[in-house]
Amino acid sequence: MLTSLHIRNYALIDQLNVDFNNGLTIITGETGAGKSILLGGLALVLGKRADLTQIKSKDKKCVIEATFDIAKYNLKGLFSTLDLDYDVQTIIRREILPSGKSRAFINDTPVTLDSLVNLSEYLIDIHSQYQTQQITQDDYQFQVIDALAGNKKNLEDYQVQLKTYKKFQKELEELKDSKADMVKEYDYNLFLLKELSELNLESIDLEALETQYEALNNVEEIGERLGNSKAIINTEDVGIADQLKSVRQELNKISDFGKDYKLLVERIVSVDIEIEDILVELDNLHENLLTDPHELEKLNSQLQIVNNLFQKHSVSTIAELIEIKDLLKQKVDNTENLDELINQKETEITDITKRLDQLALQINQGRNKAIPLLVKKLEHILNDLGMPNARFSVEVSQSENYFQNGKDSLQFLFTANKGSNFNTLKKAASGGEMSRIMLAIKSILAEYIQLPSIMFDEIDTGVSGEISHKMGEIMKQMSAKMQVFAITHLPQIAAKGDAHFKVFKEDRNNVTLTNLKRLNEDERIVEIAQMLGGLDLSDSAIAHAKQLLN
Repeated sequence: MLTSLHIRNYALIDQLNVDFNNGLTIITGETGAGKSILLGGLALVLGKRADLTQIKSKDKKCVIEATFDIAKYNLKGLFSTLDLDYDVQTIIRREILPSGKSRAFINDTPVTLDSLVNLSEYLIDIHSQYQTQQITQDDYQFQVIDALAGNKKNLEDYQVQLKTYKKFQKELEELKDSKADMVKEYDYNLFLLKELSELNLESIDLEALETQYEALNNVEEIGERLGNSKAIINTEDVGIADQLKSVRQELNKISDFGKDYKLLVERIVSVDIEIEDILVELDNLHENLLTDPHELEKLNSQLQIVNNLFQKHSVSTIAELIEIKDLLKQKVDNTENLDELINQKETEITDITKRLDQLALQINQGRNKAIPLLVKKLEHILNDLGMPNARFSVEVSQSENYFQNGKDSLQFLFTANKGSNFNTLKKAASGGEMSRIMLAIKSILAEYIQLPSIMFDEIDTGVSGEISHKMGEIMKQMSAKMQVFAITHLPQIAAKGDAHFKVFKEDRNNVTLTNLKRLNEDERIVEIAQMLGGLDLSDSAIAHAKQLLN
């Protein structure tokens, strides 16, 4: 419920702070007093787009803040979905800056207008004459029937299944659309896959192949260099080995003269041992050199194939070729298994279609069961509201199509007069009749679902006398289960309120301002008396006002 409203610097409102209670709250005021301004400010805080012209003083920001008690609304899940901090006393603030920029906050967290609109639908319903046309729409009529039918769980399950059904249908269409292209590419992909698979890429060590190829391709030069190296080391008298031996002999003669000389000898011995090892290795390498033209040709051919594949696929490593091979295999497998995939997807669609049909049937049965009850309640309420001949003809029938709320088509027909043919609400009901029908529907819905606070904006237009009294009674009954606001010009309805506010204009410092005041008991008597008889109060108007209030 709306517990408080604060408006600053909006239209003709300089500063307004007002608290509200549960029950039925009445708002009255002369035409042009500013009731539409109050509604406009509330609409802004609920997500309506801002307009710079709505700022009263152009050099100050406009601020509208509303506090809602949402303890009974079960909105924790919605707050989580919108990534908002949940608080049973939720504060929504809207700011319009002089620059024209608009900002919105929920519990001091900045939010987008979309988030604000999503939340506001669960908080308050501002119902104007224009919104009465909502009852002529199939979607809304189904919502009313489903509320009485208790179809909420079945509808939620149906919509989950429908989402999956549409996903599977899209996947099936994509498979069928891609089948022709995949078949065209199949032969080429199979050729490329075979070419890569024959090479056994996983067993190829490219670096080792290149090293082996270089060794075979340069065997003569390698042999020559190995022989020269052995000669340099091992040539008598001038080779490294003999020269090193001479150095050792010279140093041995002075090794007893100091530790440093002895260490040098040890190092020369180490070098001598290493040279001997190198010489053995040179001998082994030289002796094991092979000249194998056939192996060289084989290696050259293998490297050439790899390099050609690198060039063909625009890659530079074996790993990338393996990745391409795996992708080609997947494409080939998909093509080869395409009919199987299509059959599998069709089976999945058949299964989910059965679940959808079952849920749609349950929804349909619930609706058919609820319709007689809805018609009975509507006709009873409308009889009290001065429409004794109002009759409804409501039928739902299953179609072959899957809609968002089931498979049903709807005929919601109405006649207000005896002997008249049934027709759609839009064509058969006048504006005043439509208002009464909407009030009846809202009062019925209040029995079955947790409605947000509702504000009726002159829903009583076109009615008077005993009918307005009955409308007031209905609003009063609704207010036992929810917070109800009624903006009205009728004293019979105004007298039903648990609280009564008056919108009025006043001149302050040569500036006209709109304000809102909560009336006490005596002020209510005066206000209702003026609604009955005008500004010149008569004793009879006062007496009638007291009678209405009592």
